[in-house]
Amino acid sequence: MVTINTSIHDLVAQTGVRFGTSGVRGLVSEMNNQVCYGYARAFLQSVSAGSELPHTVILGHDLRPSSPRIAAACARAFVDAGVPVMYAGALPTPALAYFAQRQYAPAVMITGSHIPFDRNGIKFYRTEGEITKADEQAIQSAVVDVPELVADAALPELDTRAVDVYIQRYLDFFGPGSLSGMRVALYEHSSVARDVLHRILALLGAEVISLGRADIFVPIDTEAVRPEDVIQARAWAGQYDFDAILSTDGDADRPLIGDENGDWLRGDIVGILCAGFLQAGTVVTPVSSNTAVELCGWFGQVLRTRIGSPYVIAAIEQALPDAAGVVAGYEANGGFLLGSDVVRQGRVLTALPTRDAVLPMLALLLMAKEAGCKLSALGAQLPERYTASDRLQDFAAAKSVQLLDSLRHNLETAAWMLAPASGAVSQIDNTDGLRITFANGDIVHLRPSGNAPELRCYAETASPESAQALCDASLARLRSCQAG
Repeated sequence: MVTINTSIHDLVAQTGVRFGTSGVRGLVSEMNNQVCYGYARAFLQSVSAGSELPHTVILGHDLRPSSPRIAAACARAFVDAGVPVMYAGALPTPALAYFAQRQYAPAVMITGSHIPFDRNGIKFYRTEGEITKADEQAIQSAVVDVPELVADAALPELDTRAVDVYIQRYLDFFGPGSLSGMRVALYEHSSVARDVLHRILALLGAEVISLGRADIFVPIDTEAVRPEDVIQARAWAGQYDFDAILSTDGDADRPLIGDENGDWLRGDIVGILCAGFLQAGTVVTPVSSNTAVELCGWFGQVLRTRIGSPYVIAAIEQALPDAAGVVAGYEANGGFLLGSDVVRQGRVLTALPTRDAVLPMLALLLMAKEAGCKLSALGAQLPERYTASDRLQDFAAAKSVQLLDSLRHNLETAAWMLAPASGAVSQIDNTDGLRITFANGDIVHLRPSGNAPELRCYAETASPESAQALCDASLARLRSCQAG
């Protein structure tokens, strides 16, 4: 086998396949076998630096058409290095992460999460959990040997233990029959969790209605729900009598939870409610999340971070030694991270410090059942703060950075362009992108996406209608000004 000494920096320059907010991302056309092999070997090099090679690597993927091929290229890289591969198949990212954590083994998940199917990605997990930003730098700086030709290959034999362990995690904590009497719709589309979720809900006693299963990949973004999914969920609510409708993004680390009316709940509200259900003492969440988490007064400490699970995980780890009670985190996309074990009614839920979609789903369902209320009523406990988000697509990162820098240095222009009816700028937060609070309490937050050429906009106001209107109007003015 002829190999070439290859720099990951060079691969990035040649293909644009690089680390984003969470994991490596790139166009499928650029994620050829050599690139994926190189990243896999660089990851192996980083996790074994100064120590022995791991006893195995656990490998899984989502349902994108390109994912099995990329997984096979990564598997070959590990086998060529002398490391056995446990192939877990198509499964949720948190299921892979949880099993790897229990096996004290590194793991690799092939997924592009919510981005379109012409793109894909690779997520890496050390034996301790999700890799850090420092790990990303080590991988990006690596030099590895890559075969001159990495042909398409067959995947290893399937091992289903990871899925079984993940399902048992929720049965042990919530208990069989805990959701009896509830009727839950499951919007399956192309979520890799569609069958796993059905099994979990049914084993917990819920009646499950399967809807919208798709043979092609559907890019569900839980932070920017597609208009057709908003319309479809409400139509299903009129057609079926259910207590909730559930779905996820492609790799099932972000939940999409709708109430009995088919109205999708915002991910950051889901995070607050789930943390409340678990009686968390410390909550970590990115700067883009709804300020109701501070205003509700439920938690002893709220810590804000940059956007991206590595930053949330780092803050959770820093908080753990001195924290009183449960430490948990969530992102505005609804993905929930459990930093410490939870004990409830004598049952233990062990920590899982990576984004998970299933825990917040089950927590909210049980929260509503125990309170004897509809899912739509859960948010009534929180202060009247509402958020909306959307994005400008095909908006280059360099262009976004230039725009934000211009607004940052001209606040009068920023107020006119983003929220002319909200008053003067009263506060600026540069933690991640540009987050501006205006005199009347309205908030507009702009940041370049770490996963795609997009400019994301998050708006927060005192009503859902005004939040959506502010988000839409801000993006419309930005689009108009850029076009002009």
